[in-house]
Amino acid sequence: LNSVSPLQSATLHTDVGDIKLELFCEECPKTCENFLALCGSNYYNGSIFHRNIKGFIVQTGDPTGTGKGGQSIWARKFEDEFRDGLKHNERGMISMANNGPNTNASQ
Repeated sequence: LNSVSPLQSATLHTDVGDIKLELFCEECPKTCENFLALCGSNYYNGSIFHRNIKGFIVQTGDPTGTGKGGQSIWARKFEDEFRDGLKHNERGMISMANNGPNTNASQ
């Protein structure tokens, strides 16, 4: 289990129901700032889950719907925020998807 507790949450509204997301803003401040600002600007509205692997992962956040698009609020990629206390060791953990070190954007 994770050794830190989330301090903030967001709700993802989908065609099949709502998904509550717990955010670790103290541990991952840039990631949360980016995500919350994109949410606040309706950036994600209409985004599809472009990747869905049953029992493993769903992925969204690319307005092109291809998995190849998306931009951060800074109009550039931003650095990873790996934290020892946060692990993908339980169902429902979320993170930014990227294509290598320090390439986070909107997915």
